[in-house]
Parts: sequence; C-alpha cells; structure tokens
Amino acid sequence: MTPILQAIDVRKQYANHTALDGVSLEVPEGSIFGLLGPNGAGKTSLIRIITQITGADSGEIRFRGEKLNPSHIGQIGYLPEERGLYKKMKVGEQLMYLAQLKGIGKEEARQKIKHWLERFDIKSWADKNIEDLSKGMQQKVQFIATVVHDPKLVILDEPFSGFDPINANLLKDEILAMRDRGASIIFSTHRMESVEEMCDYIALINRSRKVLDGPVRQVRDAYRTQTYEVEGKGHLMITHPDFEELEQSKRENEHFRVLVKLHAGATPNDLLRYLIGPGNVEVHAFRERVPSINEIFIRRVQETQPDYVPDTDSVLA
Repeated sequence: MTPILQAIDVRKQYANHTALDGVSLEVPEGSIFGLLGPNGAGKTSLIRIITQITGADSGEIRFRGEKLNPSHIGQIGYLPEERGLYKKMKVGEQLMYLAQLKGIGKEEARQKIKHWLERFDIKSWADKNIEDLSKGMQQKVQFIATVVHDPKLVILDEPFSGFDPINANLLKDEILAMRDRGASIIFSTHRMESVEEMCDYIALINRSRKVLDGPVRQVRDAYRTQTYEVEGKGHLMITHPDFEELEQSKRENEHFRVLVKLHAGATPNDLLRYLIGPGNVEVHAFRERVPSINEIFIRRVQETQPDYVPDTDSVLA
C-alpha cells in the first residue's frame, strides 16, 4: 500500500535531550496507524514535526511522495492532547473561523459544520459559548474543528480522553468511517484496547527510537508463544513430553481451566487428540492465547529498557 506519510531518519534534539534518534516509519494511505510509546518516548515530538509546529534537526518527512512543506497543512487535521478552544467564543462562530482558516468558503463551511453538529447531536449548542459546554461536548467541538475541512491525514493525540463510553464509541465509529472514506489516521494513545480494535498498523517508539512496527496482525503473530487455553471437565494431568502445563485452576464439579504450552514440533491437533484420548477429559473450549497489543507493548519496552517499571495508569489508561 502506498504511504501517505514517510518519516526518514528523523532526528530531534532539545538541549541535552534527544527526542528522536533516527526514526523512520511509513503510514499507508487509507489506514489507521497507531503511534505508541511510554510517556516521553518521542511521539509528541514526531507529531509536532509532521504538523510543522517544529522542524527536524535532520532527516525528512514526505507527504504523498513530496517533501513536507506549508502547502500540505490544509490536507492535515490535528487534534492535540492539550485541547485549545476559545472559551468565550460561540461554538458555531469558532467552527466557522477555524474552517475558513483551512481555506473553506463560508457557505461550504456552514454546510459541513451543520452536518457535524447534527452528527454529534450538539446542534442546539451552536450559539453557546465554549465555556458553557461540558468537557465531553468541548471534545466533540474540537474533533469537528479537526476534520471539518476533510483532511487527507488526521492526527489524533489521545482522542478519547474525557469521553464517557457512549461518546467514545460514537467517536470510534466516526474514525472508522473516515478511514473507510479514504482518510488516513495517525492515532496516538495509551488505550491499548482501542489500538487492538481500530488500528491496521502500529509503530512503537521508546527512548527516542522506533523499536517495533508493522501490521497489527503480523506484530501479534510474531509474539505468539504456542500457548493454548483449555476448559473442560474431568481430572486433567498432563504428562506428555510435547506439552507443558503452565497454569491450572479447578472449579466445581470437576471443571478446569488450564494453560498449555506446546514444545517444538507439536501441533494444536496433537494436544487436542491427547486431551480427548481414551479415559482423559471432556473438552468444552480450546483457544490459542495470543498476546494482546498491551502485553506486547510492555514486553517490548522492557526488552529495550531493562530498568523500566510499567506504569499501569499510563499504559492502560
């Protein structure tokens, strides 16, 4: 798939701090690309370079094959983590102002704003000041301001922050719909469950360097451990040399749940045949335990930063 955005050996230094150390990645067109990493890893520095808020010390950003330049600003929408709206300004007036800054004519902007206000069910708030809105409603207005000009590339930094589950699902559906209409989305978040649900590709930055990237499915496959979860009934005792019992929990009425690791050369069918062999157990459920993106995130960060202690709040928030 052709990349809409390429970062090529991008480096950025702030005084004695290296924010980006030779980061290269490609965002395929029409995809949702998860940009992941612990706090302070370099994600925000990269986003600020892509949005031309700052410049790289060296390296290059290319947008649709061209070196990034000011003419591309109108094709990019950016929702920063630190929200910024004019609190004394009315919702409709503010959206009109921001849409026109992106080069949209007044009548076209009016139609687009109307569509989005109806879409998010906040049309009745168009004449209210931003400061009169709840945090969640302000988030909706900020999102509309980000996408009202139909950007080709949308950069979302923690877009679900402050949303209740219902509105988070509404926003998720809109992001997926934008991708289906051909937009490309860079999605920076600590919510690993959202990455699992939504992202087609991911890149993990740690200590200013990219340490992992690729399609989500391929990344998960690379970290498979040949471990299977089995639920059933009976007295299970694994003694076969091809299988290793990692964990077993017994329940009432002889029900059990067990994790089994296959040794080299063994297949899932081998394990299943062993489990249901004469005199063994009833198998009620049998599934592979594939590491989640959250588990891969923690493992990869630990591998590249031995003294790292996972911060559950930042990783899973």
